Amino acid sequence: MGILESIISAGNTLLWTYVLIFLLIGLGVYFTVRSNFVQFRMIGEMVRLLASGTRSRGGVSSFGAFAVGTAARVGTGNLAGVALAIAVGGPGAVFWMWVIALVGAASAFVESTLAQVYKVRDGDTFRGGPAYYMERALGQRWMGLLFAALITVTFGLVFNSVQANTISLAFSEAYGTNRLLLGLVLAAISGAIIFGGIKRIARAAEVLVVVLAVPYVLMALYVILANFTEIPRVLALIVGNAFGLTEVAGGGLGAALLAGVQRGLFSNEAGMGSAPNAAATANVSHPVKQGLVQSLGVFVDTLLICSATAFIILFSGIYEAGDASGIELTQQALSAHIGGWASAFLAFAVFTFAFSSIIANYYYGETNIQFITGDDRYVFYYRLAVLGLVVFGSVAALELVWAMADLFMGSMALVNLIAIGLLGRIAFAALNDYTRQRRTGRDPTFHTDSIPGLRNTEAWGKPDRVR
Repeated sequence: MGILESIISAGNTLLWTYVLIFLLIGLGVYFTVRSNFVQFRMIGEMVRLLASGTRSRGGVSSFGAFAVGTAARVGTGNLAGVALAIAVGGPGAVFWMWVIALVGAASAFVESTLAQVYKVRDGDTFRGGPAYYMERALGQRWMGLLFAALITVTFGLVFNSVQANTISLAFSEAYGTNRLLLGLVLAAISGAIIFGGIKRIARAAEVLVVVLAVPYVLMALYVILANFTEIPRVLALIVGNAFGLTEVAGGGLGAALLAGVQRGLFSNEAGMGSAPNAAATANVSHPVKQGLVQSLGVFVDTLLICSATAFIILFSGIYEAGDASGIELTQQALSAHIGGWASAFLAFAVFTFAFSSIIANYYYGETNIQFITGDDRYVFYYRLAVLGLVVFGSVAALELVWAMADLFMGSMALVNLIAIGLLGRIAFAALNDYTRQRRTGRDPTFHTDSIPGLRNTEAWGKPDRVR
């Protein structure tokens, strides 16, 4: 075990310290400037599109696809991940989570727009994602296969074990629930949804996103209002720690930056290549519509829900003792604000947050299994493996899983970031086409001919043969 830990640690150090931090922030800034700050100047359009989204005869509604993507984003990272970032990197890690969300929203726009452009038909629905635009736009099937394998293992297996483990620990702490029994129940409920296909997954996600987000945000709002006079102090603490102006638990600027970027990416997934799999399922009239909607999801995840958790923890001051991290730190902080019953409330919140991630994470693996094999029989075996890992995660001690998750997540992000860096021009061309049509008062529509020279699209006109 010690050798495995050393290998994983060395891999994470190399991947994150020397490559991904610069690539994530650098590409995010480039996409932000190149798109003329799309994630800020078109935020009103994002809200309008989300509010006006309707379910169509084929595919999934725009809100349904947004809900699946948000369900995957909003999970353990928002409760345990934020606490872990603060425990390791100090309050300054929160600042870098904000940074990676603000610039990463542009990356989210690019990857989700590309997923829409290169999505394929799957009966009366659609599927797609990075593996598909790597093959169809770059002509590199090997790259698509590599990404598909990475996301299937990362989300369908590793991340779902983490989510199930967090649920079982929270309920065991709050109610003394038998973890194996809870794991079996969790697997049964998950199976009932994932065997129903993407439409059932989307419907479940639509409900869970509202159920899980609203009560928790309201609770956080109460805590923030009750500690309103402390906000300037906490903001100064976050900024001061972010730039090494004050001492932090993890050792200064480097610890805050690394912890913030890692946990920020785990939470909002901007640029990782996961949310585009959900974005591709939407039946919209123009790819940019879903690119904008998914970009909004990054803000909802990090600037709203992650920030709520961070303020709850930082107001309490409990993190300074260094006695707890992860979900335990969040539980203790919330209990300090509203009383001992917070443990039970948070157990419910953890269930809804993490369960929504399990069903959305599953779908990311399914669509990539189909890309790899084209045979639905393997999807059945994959479903059984996911349910098995849910049970396993519920009872196992997964000390290595967060480190393994970082390694697989980082590898996945690296492959996707290279692809969207090469293909960003297509997303920008689609954005220009969308903007031109909106200026004339039209509801924008898209066709293969909307971008000169566009090839290998299937859903936007006469299907082309992949070259």
